[in-house]
Amino acid sequence: MARAPIVLVDGSSYLYRAFHALPPLTTSQGQPTGAVKGVLNMLKRLIKDYPDSPMAVVFDAPGKTFRDDMYEAYKAHRPPMPDDLRSQVKPLHDCVTSLGLPLLCIEGVEADDVIGTLAHKATQSGRDAVISTGDKDMAQLVNAHITLVNTMKDETLDEAGVKNKFGLPPALIIDYLALMGDKVDNIPGVPGVGEKTAIGLLQGMEGGLDTIYGDLERVKTLSFRGAKTLPKKLEEHRDQAFLSYQLATIKTDCDLPVGLDDLDIAHPDRERLLELYRTLEFKQWLAELLDGRDEGVDDVAGGAPIDDAEEEAGTQSPTARQDHVITEQRELDAWLERLEKAERFCVDLETTSLNYMEAEIVGVGLALEPGEAAYIPLAHDYLDAPAQLDRDAVLNALKPLLEDSTKIKIGQNLKYDMSVLANVGITLAGPLADTMLASYVLNSTATRHDMDSLALKYLGETTISFEDIAGKGAKQLTFNQIALEQAAPYACEDVDITLRLHEMLRPQVEQEGELAAVLDALELPLVPVLSRIERNGVSLDAERLHTQSHELAGRIRELESEAFKLAGREFNLGSPKQLGEILFNEQKIPVIKKTPKGAPSTAEAVLEELALDYPLPKVIMEHRGLSKLKSTYTDKLPRLINPRTGRVHTSYHQAVTATGRLSSSDPNLQNIPIRTEEGRKIRQAFTARPGYRIVAADYSQIELRIMAHLSEDKGLLNAFAEGKDIHAATAAEVFGTSLEKVSGDQRRSAKAINFGLIYGMSAWGLSRQLHIERNQAQTYIDRYFDRYPGVARYMERIRAQAAEDGYVETVFGRRLYLPEIHSQNRNRRQGAERTAINAPMQGTAADIIKRAMIDVDGWLAESGFDALMVMQVHDELVFEVAESQVEEFIAEVQKRMQAAAELKVELTVEAESGANWDEAH
Repeated sequence: MARAPIVLVDGSSYLYRAFHALPPLTTSQGQPTGAVKGVLNMLKRLIKDYPDSPMAVVFDAPGKTFRDDMYEAYKAHRPPMPDDLRSQVKPLHDCVTSLGLPLLCIEGVEADDVIGTLAHKATQSGRDAVISTGDKDMAQLVNAHITLVNTMKDETLDEAGVKNKFGLPPALIIDYLALMGDKVDNIPGVPGVGEKTAIGLLQGMEGGLDTIYGDLERVKTLSFRGAKTLPKKLEEHRDQAFLSYQLATIKTDCDLPVGLDDLDIAHPDRERLLELYRTLEFKQWLAELLDGRDEGVDDVAGGAPIDDAEEEAGTQSPTARQDHVITEQRELDAWLERLEKAERFCVDLETTSLNYMEAEIVGVGLALEPGEAAYIPLAHDYLDAPAQLDRDAVLNALKPLLEDSTKIKIGQNLKYDMSVLANVGITLAGPLADTMLASYVLNSTATRHDMDSLALKYLGETTISFEDIAGKGAKQLTFNQIALEQAAPYACEDVDITLRLHEMLRPQVEQEGELAAVLDALELPLVPVLSRIERNGVSLDAERLHTQSHELAGRIRELESEAFKLAGREFNLGSPKQLGEILFNEQKIPVIKKTPKGAPSTAEAVLEELALDYPLPKVIMEHRGLSKLKSTYTDKLPRLINPRTGRVHTSYHQAVTATGRLSSSDPNLQNIPIRTEEGRKIRQAFTARPGYRIVAADYSQIELRIMAHLSEDKGLLNAFAEGKDIHAATAAEVFGTSLEKVSGDQRRSAKAINFGLIYGMSAWGLSRQLHIERNQAQTYIDRYFDRYPGVARYMERIRAQAAEDGYVETVFGRRLYLPEIHSQNRNRRQGAERTAINAPMQGTAADIIKRAMIDVDGWLAESGFDALMVMQVHDELVFEVAESQVEEFIAEVQKRMQAAAELKVELTVEAESGANWDEAH
């Protein structure tokens, strides 16, 4: 039986190709990892495809090689390795050795020569060799016993494959490279001889350089273009051609300190891989390794066998868990007694739906101590489901415990459980501990904050996914249809993991600055507030939206016809390829930006700029905007009306944005446009019940006020203290005029400057926004900082602080970590610096409105006002208030919102009422 081939991996080739071809990735600490992941993907694929093959991964060693002695300019034009790539070399080497693969890095020769020599030795010893590379130069090595594999392109080249790809046999590949040269390696070749000429010459002469230079006159008779003048070029550069041949030749007889016996099949170091995958944040591979599912590692044949004890230890959680399935009253009574004595317990509901308005409770998970959990099934109704306790009776028995304000309730995303319990008359009360929010406060950008991700990150454990027990797609089961044999371990794991996460995360939160106060005074008290707002919902005029959809459809058709007319033909307005063809090839509009694949970009920012000078991009922009409004809002919103309440109930998310702002979904209230007529029409559909009015209360210029507070700039502080129009005041300063003479255009420009600079906008960005020259924009910025020097000092101070600490903080102590603040990539580092400037303002604004929501919610519960808080959007709270109480309510809510923070400038809240949201804004 033939032995498995030896596999030789061109690590240097793959490293560069992965870096340039794959999307950049970085860890939460700013370490680039994209190239490492790309190369490891290829290695894992090779290990799987060649499980019995001895293998080695070969990299170029630093320093000169023998080719530099032959030709001083060899590789002289190659730019230095990018810093973001250089920083990935060591982590990749560590991963390769941890996979148990020999890593070769030999001075004085290139990786190609090491591979060529080892492949040659393999064939001499009677073994085949497989060279894994993306480098075309390696094709010269192919013969009956050596093949090339390119895992990036899923391509295998034997002798016939080389002939088919290059039009030449492997024996002529060196001649081919010598004739046309190589710009990357600075191999000179013969000037004027490119790829097609080189192939035509070698095919026509039926031989290599010796044949060609032995009969230059015959070259003139060849049929390809330029053949008649080619002999002169060849003669002039004869020495250069043969030098290039030597430079392009891969040595197969290097004196190496390693031999075939040093190659080995993979023997992975599991513990070291676990450590590296955690550090590099390769979560999927970490999960697979923990589960013993890593196909590129654990399935390698020939490795040491894993005995049952080792396998069990590697895949089970560190703490063996005792699960209880409670189906008898005596079992429930015993757990109720334990819960009554406990100071804290973990709770998690299993339900029929993720929609809190529709979810029915199927069961309850409980945990008191790590390693022990209980599941109380209440409504599993599959065909042979066992008898279960009465749902209402169990919930009534749990109600006093869940509503006990002295017991700590621990959960993961408790807002969902709170809302579902509220629907059955239970108010989840008391001190709350939410692992999702603890992780979010600890580091909002480091990871996703779902339980599965947190278990993997903090406990090093993979959890049972819902799809594992329920299936996928249209045939996915709801929880009530899942057999107890599967449902109970899933539910018990949820509460056990959550309890263990709480015990790990809480001490970490308490050790970091003011984060415990952010969690305890802001995020956790906000949970019941948001639950109430969501369940309150807001009225929606579906008929108004249907009418607007019809109007938008008509205008969209008009724009489509107008676009066809401007283009001179019909095309798919939604196709970037067709649009690019018309704009840049047919209409010869200048290309502003290209996609990563090199095609002219038709992204929104590009079209927005082109729309200033060309009619078709302007029409496309309007068409896109109206189409999105129609599909996202006017068509979709009526379908979101809950049939039971007749209202729309959004879902607010606390643990999504990096800065602390809330987001929402189904519907996304944060993105409804306000500056266009069509957007305002959508807001007109958000209405109040008969006898009520919509009240919208909005913080005025809150981020600019926070900037004045943080920077302590006297000019800004005085402008706000004197009640000046801040944009007009800035315009007067920047344009050197009196406040009374500021024009509308000047005020608009000053507004762009005010808001742009707090977002770290550059002169180039400001020039694009104001449609002025960059030099003029820079002049405006310079004048701004001359008039407000405290702002400039603050920006420099916060950049330096961010670089030193790795994070910035809000006024209330919320942190935003900046993993790329030390990136060697200039664009990423500058992006992190812009975030450092803006995040304290945006994050403080988020904290302030959260404080206001908590205070207003508590006041509403005791005030006697007939009013509901129905929405939160950016810096705005929206209420539904009885008509007779509107004026008094507005005065009181303004006072409370303005008192949400004590800054060096007063907060101002503008509040109005109307029959709908647009009227009240």
